Amino acid sequence: MSVDQSSDARLDDAESTELDAAARLHAAGTGTPLIYVPGLDGTGLLFYRQMRLLRHRYRVFTYRLRDDAPTMDALVADITHHLEVAVPDGSPVVMVGESFGGALAMSFAVAHPERVGALVILNSFTRVTPRATLYVALGAMRLVPWRTMQWVRTLTASRLHSAHTHAEEIERFLLLTRGTTREGYRNRLHILTRYDIRPALHRLTMPTLYLAADQDHLIPSVREARYMASQVPGATVRILEGHGHGCFLAPDLNLDQLLEEWSAPGAPFRHKLDG
Repeated sequence: MSVDQSSDARLDDAESTELDAAARLHAAGTGTPLIYVPGLDGTGLLFYRQMRLLRHRYRVFTYRLRDDAPTMDALVADITHHLEVAVPDGSPVVMVGESFGGALAMSFAVAHPERVGALVILNSFTRVTPRATLYVALGAMRLVPWRTMQWVRTLTASRLHSAHTHAEEIERFLLLTRGTTREGYRNRLHILTRYDIRPALHRLTMPTLYLAADQDHLIPSVREARYMASQVPGATVRILEGHGHGCFLAPDLNLDQLLEEWSAPGAPFRHKLDG
């Protein structure tokens, strides 16, 4: 696997190119390596707005989750492989995980703490309760034609995104998630039926920032973030007021600014990366 060195241009390419871009690891910018771990959609494409904001200070890597990965361990191994390609000298990275990607990022950080210099988790969770909701979703996926998923995303956009997210960003979201597959969703939902990070949270010793949207209608992000931070040594919680679950597309959400504030002089994030 090679790193796509032309991803800066790809971010503004035609729609078909955008959908193809996440099929491999690709990068933009220079500086401290930062890898984005995508949510349940698995495309890796929904970080495009933050990628533009971050690339002046970070070497930003995105990738697509493997649809046929049957376990969390398999997805963790995939990240290991990607980092061997992207950061071959083994230096620690900033890892940003969103929703399902937050669960995966924490699982990776527990297994390979030496590769994570700082951990940023957006709107994620320790486990899904009640478990029955996952089995209901899996059952619905067997019964409902996959082509209706786009219609469902359109109908639920107001509950998924921040209320002030621009219409064109939501339209782009619908375009970029068109490449999701039933297999990928099904396997990731199955993985969540066995996922519970609570016993391992104390092992996250790297600087950790939990970002939680207070208008998240999909999961109780604020409650989960506060619980996780209470179990992770030295973790920080930042509440994103007025934002919904998919807030990386919102016009006033700037991850680069949030990281800069978190890495102010004396903050644990700066100390960790600067030694």
